[in-house]
Amino acid sequence: MQTPISWFEIPAINFERARHFYEQTFGVELHLEEKPEFKMGIFPHPEPGVGGCITSGKGYQPSAGGTIVYLYAGNDLAQPLERAVRLGGQVVMPKTSIGEHGYIALFKDSEGNTVGLHSMN
Repeated sequence: MQTPISWFEIPAINFERARHFYEQTFGVELHLEEKPEFKMGIFPHPEPGVGGCITSGKGYQPSAGGTIVYLYAGNDLAQPLERAVRLGGQVVMPKTSIGEHGYIALFKDSEGNTVGLHSMN
């Protein structure tokens, strides 16, 4: 069965601040794509596979109350959650057990979006 999710975009007003926030939180380098009407910082992802980015441009408005994307946080979500807080993010929901499915947490990013983390530990 194929997943119904193929791509996600996290809105940013201050693109460079958001790019720094996510690169430092997850310890990755986002691939930069620039067009006249928008900028994208694309998360590393397998091909084929689910991918996503931070995006800045007309019509992209951060929101704490919209759809929540859960990002894979590696072995233990506590580490990227701590980095997010050090970078100015805020914990909305601390690391919480979801039973046999592992753990989740929610944080507000540098732009005010609510983003989820998921790990098995």
